[in-house]
Amino acid sequence: MTEPLLDVRSLTVHFPVRGRGGAVLRAVDDVSFSVGAGETLGVVGESGCGKSTLARALLGLVPVTAGSIRFAGRDYARADERSLQPLRRAVRMVFQDPLASLNPRFTVRQCVREPLDVFEPGLAARERDRQAVAMLERVGLGTAFAERYPHELSGGQNQRVSIARALVAGPRLVICDEAVSALDVSIQAQILNLLADIQRDTGIALLFISHDLSVVRHVSRHLLVLYLGRTMERGVARSVFAHPRHPYTRSLIDAVPVPDPAIERARAAAPALVGELPSPLAPPSGCVFRTRCPRASQLCGITPPPLVPAGDGAFACHHPLEDVDR
Repeated sequence: MTEPLLDVRSLTVHFPVRGRGGAVLRAVDDVSFSVGAGETLGVVGESGCGKSTLARALLGLVPVTAGSIRFAGRDYARADERSLQPLRRAVRMVFQDPLASLNPRFTVRQCVREPLDVFEPGLAARERDRQAVAMLERVGLGTAFAERYPHELSGGQNQRVSIARALVAGPRLVICDEAVSALDVSIQAQILNLLADIQRDTGIALLFISHDLSVVRHVSRHLLVLYLGRTMERGVARSVFAHPRHPYTRSLIDAVPVPDPAIERARAAAPALVGELPSPLAPPSGCVFRTRCPRASQLCGITPPPLVPAGDGAFACHHPLEDVDR
C-alpha cells in the first residue's frame, strides 16, 4: 500500500491561558487523517472548531502539544525552524483574504516571485521573473497584470494571484483556508475549477478548509468533520454526504440551501442546529456536541464517544444515525 503524502496521527494543539488558573484552550484534540498525492481532503465545521489552527499546526506555525505530522515519510511535529524549511516549500497556503495576504508595496509580479526569492536564491532574477509571469498566465492572469498592485485588482483576481504565489515554487500540497468564502458565487466557481484543473495537471494534493459544505462537496474526495477541535466523522465525501452517521454532520448538510422550492419545503421539518458553540476553554463533558444534540442521553454527558470504524470512514457518536432516521 502506498504511503500517504500527509499522515496526521492524534494531533493535539492546546494553548495555556494566562491568568485563568491553569486553564487550557483545546483548539485541536486528538485528530487523525491522511491525504494522498493528487487527492483533496475537505475539512468542515463551524467557525471556532479548530480548522485554521489545524492548518497552522501542519505548517509549524503553532506548537504541537501531542501527536505526529508525517509529510513524505518524515515527522515534522516537533521540528525546529531550520528543519521546517523543506516542509514550508512543499506545503503552501492560500488564505481567506487575498488582499491581506499580499504585500501592498509589491507589484503582482513581485508577490508571486517572492517564494522563489526565498527558496531559489541561486536562480537569476530574470528567470525568477519569467517563472512568476508564467504562473500568472497559468492562473488566468496575463502579463498585463504583472506590474499592477494588489489594490488595483478585484477579489477574484487577487485570489488568483495568491494561488499563483502558492504554486510557483512547486509545492506537493496546498492548504486552502476558506479560500473562496469571501468571493461571489460565480467567482467561487471559477476559482474552484481553476484549482481542479491545476490539480489534474500537476498532481498536487489539496486540503480544503471551509464552513460551506456545498463548496467542499464540489471539490473533495474525502471529508473530515470537526467540532470543538475533535473529529465527529470522517470518510469518503460521497458516502458521508449520502449517509452521514453523526448528528452534527447531518445538521451541517441540512443547513445547505437547495435551489429547489419543493425540496426546501420538504426539508423544512428537519431539526435545525440550535444554540451556540461552547467555549473551547470549557468544553462539555463527555461528548462535546451533546449540548446541541437532539439525540443526547445521560451516557453522552459521562463518556466521550470513541471513533468507531464504519465502512471507509469512522464516526464518534453513542447514538449514530441509522437508515431509518434518513
